[in-house]
Amino acid sequence: MKKFSASTWLLFLLPSLLGILLFLVPIPTTDEDGAVVWMVTIAVLANWMAAQIETIVPWIMLGILTIAAVGSLLAITKKPNLSDDAPFFDKLFNVNLFWTIVRILGAVFAFMVLFQVGPEPVWNENTGGLLLAGDGLLSFLFTIFLFAGLLLPLLMNFGLLEFFGTLMAKVMRPLFRLPGRSSIDALASWVGDGTIGVLLTSKQYEDNKYTQREAAIIGTTFSVVSITFAIVVIGEIGLPQYFLPYYGTVVLTGVILALIMPRIYPLTNKPTTFMDGSEQESQSEETPSGHTATSHGLEKALEKADRNRDPVTFFKDGFKNVLDMWIGVAPVVMAFGTIALILAEYTATFTVLGTPFEPYLNLLGIPQAAEAAQLMVVGFADMFLPAILGAGIESEMTRFVVATMSVTQLIYMSEVGGLLLGSKIPVNILDLVVIFLLRTIIALPIIAGVAHLLF
Repeated sequence: MKKFSASTWLLFLLPSLLGILLFLVPIPTTDEDGAVVWMVTIAVLANWMAAQIETIVPWIMLGILTIAAVGSLLAITKKPNLSDDAPFFDKLFNVNLFWTIVRILGAVFAFMVLFQVGPEPVWNENTGGLLLAGDGLLSFLFTIFLFAGLLLPLLMNFGLLEFFGTLMAKVMRPLFRLPGRSSIDALASWVGDGTIGVLLTSKQYEDNKYTQREAAIIGTTFSVVSITFAIVVIGEIGLPQYFLPYYGTVVLTGVILALIMPRIYPLTNKPTTFMDGSEQESQSEETPSGHTATSHGLEKALEKADRNRDPVTFFKDGFKNVLDMWIGVAPVVMAFGTIALILAEYTATFTVLGTPFEPYLNLLGIPQAAEAAQLMVVGFADMFLPAILGAGIESEMTRFVVATMSVTQLIYMSEVGGLLLGSKIPVNILDLVVIFLLRTIIALPIIAGVAHLLF
């Protein structure tokens, strides 16, 4: 192994350890009711700031969404510059016609919500109002984007991904068809929040660290909800005493799905090319002769840290991350999230779509299958809707299945789904619908089997 200076070692260790503490280590905190919940520090900071600016953050978001829409409208006359050396603001605003329309729609919906004008289904507290309220999703995303975007370089720029990537290569590649470095993305999602995992994956895809297929697999398979939110779901459904078997079932089902989904359509059809169009030459991550996995990982990590000594670059990258998320992702969440919630609240769309699941639930021996069927698909709009709508179901077994399913489905348009569409990760709305349905179909027998053992 090469010799490195003490300053290089510190440059690897200190930012990486700080990144681990901020993004990966849950700490105890209290919720509004005084109950102890565990959250990663970055989410605690985001929640704290969101509470401080709760009354003004919807107006801040309206400003951001308006800037995104107006900026894209002004840039629509220019031919998109997709090259790596394109100016940052050119990349930020110069998007195609479809995404320009989405940004305009996001701004219009935000205006209608804050001024309560236009059709009520848009600004109702259960649709657009749910997203843009002072304690709504967009408020949280404003602060989580700020903190996560600024501090994401701690995980990405100082060798942590290179070190863990080398150590985990022999596990992630054969099991999940992913490079070892993706273990950090998965962990950030699992103990932190799915939004953090999507952001980390998107940035690495933009840096040509993942192929299209790898980015799509990580974004749609490992961006799970946090443990904290899982606690909220099982409490809302009225079964808090079953948290341990419930979360154990979530983990078991999530791992089985992570083994299956990368091997079937649509993920297996994604190209093995990088964002810049170059082909993946080899999937092997062999350790060179004369090295152990640890020594090779350390060498790669220290080389990476040594190349990132400029603090100006650190903060410049961080601010670019923040603007990219605010301008590129927030409008998509507002536009698609509002439309999905309108469909769930005001139409029978999800009831009709859920009808085919009734015989499936009957076959699996789940009581009150008719009531549960629509809840199998309503989670596509928002992950919390199944728990809210399922709280009135009498059967504890059925409520357990609904709660577990709502967390393992993973693709929901009001958060992760909208984030995926707004990011550079190569998935479209059809991909997300198919992945959502496949996860539901595959997960149901596993969850039903555990439910029969418990009840």
